[in-house]
Amino acid sequence: MISIALIGPENAGNVGAVARVMKNFDFRNLILIDPKCDHLSKDALDRASHARDILKKAKIADISVISSFDVAVATTSKIGTDYNIPRSPIDPKQFAEKLSEAGGKNRIVIVFGRESHGLSNEEVNLCDFVVSIPSSSDYPALNLSHSVAVILYEIYSLLGKKKISSNIPLIGEEEKKQLFRMIDDMLDRLEFATKEKKETQRRLWRRMVTKSFMTKREAFALMGFLNKVK
Repeated sequence: MISIALIGPENAGNVGAVARVMKNFDFRNLILIDPKCDHLSKDALDRASHARDILKKAKIADISVISSFDVAVATTSKIGTDYNIPRSPIDPKQFAEKLSEAGGKNRIVIVFGRESHGLSNEEVNLCDFVVSIPSSSDYPALNLSHSVAVILYEIYSLLGKKKISSNIPLIGEEEKKQLFRMIDDMLDRLEFATKEKKETQRRLWRRMVTKSFMTKREAFALMGFLNKVK
């Protein structure tokens, strides 16, 4: 199941437009994190048009809701290099392909930032990896509802109306936490020139695990390997 989360949305009309786009592509679960506008205002409802039901069922939450999902995906136009691991992105098509390979047994949230300045570094770090829409370097930031439309289009165009399902389960939160504990334990036993280099390795391993949409079988195999290298 895929949910759409908007952090600190500032314009009610944009929230309504996001709901409309979601319905265009058969998405129903909208989460508003610390909203700065009334998502049930006339402006929002008018912009939503026939997607008013999505607005009326939208969940209001705080930032902690992100941790309740198996996979959290940040969206941003402010991308980094390979050295900026938290903002090292994949594009929407690659993301859709990963979803297609992974199946639909995990709870996934796609997180969008504020209209004015997007997601903070702290908010990006709460997510497992980043998706970024290729756009002009002169003006890379898209309108909020346009960003949602591009990403949901890529998902829908690949998966269509097919039921997103798989007989191969992905790792859940517990397996992911156990893997991270084992990776941290391995890193604690290794020597690094600086604390920063160790932290870079920790982030890199975590990103690789989450970006891969690892199956439970793959996770258990990796756990077995980590046990052997103690």
